Amino acid sequence: MGQMIKVGMADLKICKAPDALTTIGLGSCIGIAIYDPSTKISGLAHIMLPDSTAIRNNTNIAKFADTGIQKLYDDMIKAGANKARMVAKIAGGAKMFEMPGASTSINVGDRNAEASRQKLKELGVKLVAEDCGLNYGRTVELYSETGEYYIKAVGKELKII
Repeated sequence: MGQMIKVGMADLKICKAPDALTTIGLGSCIGIAIYDPSTKISGLAHIMLPDSTAIRNNTNIAKFADTGIQKLYDDMIKAGANKARMVAKIAGGAKMFEMPGASTSINVGDRNAEASRQKLKELGVKLVAEDCGLNYGRTVELYSETGEYYIKAVGKELKII
């Protein structure tokens, strides 16, 4: 077992087996895991918002699905990952605060998940599993050795996707 590398909010990191990546406190945020099973290079991004173009003077690339996933993808390719083999798993996108009378169009979690799916599709990275939605926060761990994506939530069984 290598080291567990922490990915903060609006942050992204890549690693190689035997190391693993983790991010905590995914509410409406999405943890995007990308993995190349052959080189065992993996990457994890903790995105907070769907679209960087909606915000001016935005300097934090990792905060948004469109730019964060692109950067993660680029970093992995630079590190030697093969784009034809890369697969993705996503988790998070919860609806954390139920607002009476609020329209679903302002559900950031759903929009984050949708933007993540869209960007992965655009890059040609196959989304093989996801654990999104519902109303609870998640902590995730991505193991480079196996590509297993552990999803932990308070009061819930460990889920491995």
